[in-house]
Amino acid sequence: MSYADQVFIENCRAILSRGVWDTDREVRPRWEDGTPAHTVKLFGVVNRYDLREEFPVITVRKQYLRSAVDELLWIWQKKSNNVHDLNSHIWDAWADETGSIGKAYGYQLGVKHHYPQGDMDQVDKVLWDLKHDPASRRILTSLYNHHDLSEMALYPCAYSMTFNVSGNTLNGILNQRSQDMLTANGWNVMQYAVLLHMMAQVSGLEAGELIHVIADAHIYDRHVPIVEELIARTPYDAPAFWMDRSVTDFYAFTRDSFRLEGYQAHLLEAKIPVAV
Repeated sequence: MSYADQVFIENCRAILSRGVWDTDREVRPRWEDGTPAHTVKLFGVVNRYDLREEFPVITVRKQYLRSAVDELLWIWQKKSNNVHDLNSHIWDAWADETGSIGKAYGYQLGVKHHYPQGDMDQVDKVLWDLKHDPASRRILTSLYNHHDLSEMALYPCAYSMTFNVSGNTLNGILNQRSQDMLTANGWNVMQYAVLLHMMAQVSGLEAGELIHVIADAHIYDRHVPIVEELIARTPYDAPAFWMDRSVTDFYAFTRDSFRLEGYQAHLLEAKIPVAV
């Protein structure tokens, strides 16, 4: 089985068997019919993926790399906060009449700050450091700007990425305050594995470990039957990850720069309800 499947299944089983329900308190999320969306959760889940071994994509439920990369580029490359710059509709529920999600995600990465090397946004500072100061222990980004939280349609879930170079290997830590295991876990892991590959390639480095730290790993009440179905499935082996090795500029990557070769995965026929 894919290693990502192993991690996903173990996480979900642990949440369902040892998790804590929040049904005894008021919660913010609501289902489409207005009913409170309760969860069962584990606190402080840490998963490690060695990108030198295999690409971390689950097979118990089909993942769509092209769409995941499109959102990744929307945030990290376009630095946009407008859904009109995105090719999918996954953010529509949080957008206003102009398509804006407020000062969230891509907006934060695009704000320029003053450094000794000049004025740069967070992404360009990471790229500069990886090339010119790889021994630095300060190479990170953060989307959780308390000054702007009130102007964000949704507080950032995956909110910081720390990059660290060991020898010729680029490792990364993704910090996430909240993780909807069914809808987002496989998606986020896949995205940030691609990001680590991108950053490594344009910096002349090799992608190493992606460490995923989840503060609140949860399963929504109406998702439990679907999750139980998924973790009972027989997973497939991990596919091969292909990336266009000719790209040397971070901003030259496109959705077509990546693909999964030999990817086999189970389809999910049930419609997944979304809590907002």
